Parts: sequence; C-alpha cells; structure tokens
Amino acid sequence: MTTQLDLEWLIIGGGIHGVHIATRLLQDANVNRDALRIVDPGQKLLERWCTCTQTTGMQYLRSPVVHHLASNPWSLRNFAKNYQKTHSEKPFAPPYDRPSLAMFNEHCTQLIEQLELNQLHIKALATQFTITDNHVTITLSNHLTIHAKHVVLAIGASNQPEWPTWAPRNHPRVHHVFAHDMHQHWPTSPERIAVVGGGISAVQVALRLLSEGHSPCLISRHPVRTHQFDSDPGWVGPKLMAGFLRESNMNQRRAMISHARHPGSLPPGLAKQLEKAIKSKQIHWHEDDITTLQQQENTLTLLSPAHICTVDRILLATGFSSQRPGGKVIDDLISSSSLPCAKCGYPIVDQLLRWHPRIHVSGPLAELELGPSARNITGARRTGDRLVGMIKQRARHKSNLS
Repeated sequence: MTTQLDLEWLIIGGGIHGVHIATRLLQDANVNRDALRIVDPGQKLLERWCTCTQTTGMQYLRSPVVHHLASNPWSLRNFAKNYQKTHSEKPFAPPYDRPSLAMFNEHCTQLIEQLELNQLHIKALATQFTITDNHVTITLSNHLTIHAKHVVLAIGASNQPEWPTWAPRNHPRVHHVFAHDMHQHWPTSPERIAVVGGGISAVQVALRLLSEGHSPCLISRHPVRTHQFDSDPGWVGPKLMAGFLRESNMNQRRAMISHARHPGSLPPGLAKQLEKAIKSKQIHWHEDDITTLQQQENTLTLLSPAHICTVDRILLATGFSSQRPGGKVIDDLISSSSLPCAKCGYPIVDQLLRWHPRIHVSGPLAELELGPSARNITGARRTGDRLVGMIKQRARHKSNLS
C-alpha cells in the first residue's frame, strides 16, 4: 500500500466548494487528474451537503439557477430541459429560477460521474500540515502522507453546529438538526416537537415535521425576518465589493460582513408558508428566549420569560458557530507557520486567496477577501475564477519566457 503521494493540487474538503474547485481545476485550468486529489472523511463527495439539506426538508435552493457546481454557467439550465421530461416536480421556483434540490443534486451527481471525481476522493481527515520550501506535507488519518505543491482549504462550518447554553448535549431527546447522526434520531411516529430557531432551516424543519404528522412548535428569539437572499446580491459584484476591497482594515471588513448578512431570515415564499401554517394553528409560534429546560420522565419543558412549552422532543435549528472552522489542525498550522489572522481569527489572504504562497482558502476562510457571499455557492465559483485565472496567467508567463 502506498504511504506517500506527490501531487500538484490537494483540496481539503469534499463539499460544495471542494467539488466545484476540483471541477474548475480539471476543466478550465487543465490540471492533470493524476496530480489532484480531494480529502474528505465522508463516504462520498457532497455527503454533508446531502444529509443536511435532506434533514431540513429543503425543496428549492435559495440561490438562482446560475449558482451550481459545473463550469458552464448555463449547465443547470440545460440539464433541466431533460430533467423535467421524467420528473413531476417543477425544476425551478420563482423568483430568480431557484432550482429544486432534487434536480440540483442530480446535476451534481452527473458532474461527479462525468469527471470521475470519486476516483480522486481520499476518505480521510487531514491531521497535520507542514510547510516546506518546495511543498506542503499533509498527514492524513489513514496514515497516508501527501506532498502537495498547492493546497486549497475548502473547509466549511458544518462540523460545528451552534448549541444554546441551556441545551444539554448527548440527551436522547435533544438533537441538533445538523449533527452527523441526526438521521438516527429523526422522529418516526407522531410527537410534539419544539424546533428552536427562526431562520430558513428552522422553518423548513418545522414544515417537514408538519407534513409527516408531527405537532411542531417553533421558538424564535426574533420576529420573522424576510429577505430573498442571505445578503444583497450586490455583494457578488463590484457594486458593493469595490468598497469592501478598498477597505484595508480587516476589523472593518468583518464589521461590513456582519452588517451585510441577514442571519435568521426567510425568503418571502417560505415566510408565506409559515404564516399560513401559524394562522391555521398547524405550527405554534413563540417569539421568546429560552432560559431553562426542565426534564421529566417522558416530556421536556422549555421555560422562557413569557411562555412554557412542553414537548416530547427538541430539535435545534440554531445554525453553526461563527468561530473559524477547521479546529485544532488549522490552529496548529497557523501557529507553526505564522499565518496571518485578523482579530476575528479568520485568515488574512491576498487577491489570489493565498494564506501562504502554497495554501489557498475558500468558503468561510475566504470571507475577509470575498465578502458576505464567500460561504455560498457563488463564493465557490468566485474562488474557482481566481484560481483558474492565476494558473492561466502563470502558464502565459512561462510560455512567454520560453
């Protein structure tokens, strides 16, 4: 068995960002297949994306049709022409032609199969990074050692669900909807269930529970917040990004990101579904801040200043922690290689998303350069644009020298 592998590019993370970046490197930058790998602990690429979206009961994406994982911006639109011939659900939902989750996932599956990305997937975790003059040495949990000239950290926040302080962990009837083992705890017979959270995931979970015969109670710290997207579309282009990039103070950039985002918000269509369910008393809505949880033998009672809610089960849809993703292995990399971070703990990178000459970032780790949309599908596409542009520029420079 090979215990060492020499590569040109190694992508850490097999989610939305990792798969799109691999696609762009292969199709647009002509990176040799044998010189590229994707490291992710899942049994298949996009595993966390699929499990999280399935748990919430998502039916249509929040993002428009041009935000997908293929290189060609119109790929999903073209894919839909054949898809709708054999599927009953509408391929797109208004406004902005938002694709159905089922079609989006089939499109991803086709892309992965066409490029044979599963053959490039190493099912492991990166446990250590060591930067040398010529390469980065990456040690994996399966004892494989990789020498890569370039590393892309495409690490998301899905491994760090946000837990309220009052919520006990490892309780048989208190679960976070984004926990890795959530599928094992999903209720299979009718129950009274408190869904804690007021954003898009919480509402989707409550509507799914309702459709499956449960009695959901939705508890949110804030009123319904309605926004079509989780940040203004202007943040994708120069309209808003120009001022962001002119700001050299990273603390100010962080403040701009925080101000631009719409956390805990719902697109108008979903808000209307929720309003209808609340009016018909199919979903009970409480706007309050939970302070205490009392446990009885067969029930759980949530206490807040204005309400008492007794249920059989609690599902937390409270999103993900805002701390820098990656955990100890990234902490150690920062320490050992003196990588620059802002006060918020996130990487300070250049225009090519380089944290180090051999290490690029994508997703949350790139948001101080890409702004509020860095975590989204469009953020993955913008990362792909910059990496492909860099590789092509280097190739032109090399050609001119020769």
